[in-house]
Amino acid sequence: MSPVEISIIMVVVLMALIFLRMPIALAMAVVGAGGYMALSGWMPLMAYLKTAIVDKYVSYDLAVIPLFILMGQIATRTGISRAIFTASNAWLGHWRGGLAMASVAGCAAFGSICGSSIATATTMGRVALPEMRRHGYSGALSSGTLAAGGTLGILIPPSVVLIIYALLTEQNIVKLFLAATIPGILAVLGFVLAIGVYVRLFPDEGPAHKGLPLRERIRSLGGVWHVALVFSAVLGGIYGGVFTPAEGASVGVILITITGILMRTLSWRGLFDCVIETAGSTAMIFAIIFGADLFNVALALTRVPTLAADWVATAGIAPMTVLLIVIAFYIVMGCIMDSLSMILLTVPVFFPAFMAMDFGMDPTHQAIWFGIISLIVVELGMITPPVGLNLFMISAMAPDIPTRKIFRGAVPFLIVECLRVAIIVAFPALTFWLVDIVTG
Repeated sequence: MSPVEISIIMVVVLMALIFLRMPIALAMAVVGAGGYMALSGWMPLMAYLKTAIVDKYVSYDLAVIPLFILMGQIATRTGISRAIFTASNAWLGHWRGGLAMASVAGCAAFGSICGSSIATATTMGRVALPEMRRHGYSGALSSGTLAAGGTLGILIPPSVVLIIYALLTEQNIVKLFLAATIPGILAVLGFVLAIGVYVRLFPDEGPAHKGLPLRERIRSLGGVWHVALVFSAVLGGIYGGVFTPAEGASVGVILITITGILMRTLSWRGLFDCVIETAGSTAMIFAIIFGADLFNVALALTRVPTLAADWVATAGIAPMTVLLIVIAFYIVMGCIMDSLSMILLTVPVFFPAFMAMDFGMDPTHQAIWFGIISLIVVELGMITPPVGLNLFMISAMAPDIPTRKIFRGAVPFLIVECLRVAIIVAFPALTFWLVDIVTG
């Protein structure tokens, strides 16, 4: 068989294993090992594995992943999610649909110290969902809001998925964090707008409730001072060049730990549990990284990514057409795969082809633009029926809400997300404008 035929078989087998519910890390590793042997033989595979695992995991850049995960775990344990929601509710809850808007604001704030979509959705869901149901919000609006709000966890910096993208494409992590800022703000504003329109069309699904006096609203901000402190210290230090992303994550872990101890919301036992949970999450992520690395190395031996890039560059296909095809692929696959697996699996294939096209911009800007578009579209897939992962995560938390209502509740946010993708595609400068201002 030719290398191209082997690559096609690898992809087909991988998709089949994924649909058979084999863990994605194991599926990629098995298919990658099989493809490597078919192309180079058993002994070259053993020689590669002898050093690849060590070389991959001793990378200093990877240290930032468990540190940001630990920061998010400690933040969850210290009750920050409840304080964030309480403050957001104090300022927005008296509006029609205000509790849903507060949930979006809470997801954005929690995502700024978490970096995970599913963790953001589940953590804020435990706090916000009972409150919305208690105040008469419909199951559709409540579940749709939290599923969509959860996607902010992988876009609002710091983002674990953006870190992985930076490592895969050899881009600057700080620049990617900056690039995600404006699209993240657009997402929050778009979700709030979607809620506002929805409750105007269906007033009974998001009723207003009595507001708090101004003094109580101001007092509620005292419960989230530590969030502002950690966010400002970590991202401010990283953007200002005071320390690297890994050092910034370390500072964040120390600050959030000290804050939890001083506020007596974090016990030593709780801290130990956070470390154990972080170890489990990190092991899962690193397993996916290794499986994807083995699969992509085998795919690289077929030279398919290089051949695809050369073909795209010489075929005369409009660059925007290729981009739209990639976006459509991401939306479909984002429905059945988590964001990290999608990025690890597809970026090594799509990135060379994308960079071979001429969009009339600097290569660094083009790489950043593609990264943000990929992330946004993967987000969209996570709330796209019938199998959006965030939708099923919320469904598991609220089994009394019919699935069809959860799907209906996601529709306004899907519309907004599609509009945001169109805006980012039409105006690429929104992704690198802030990068150019801060980094020169």
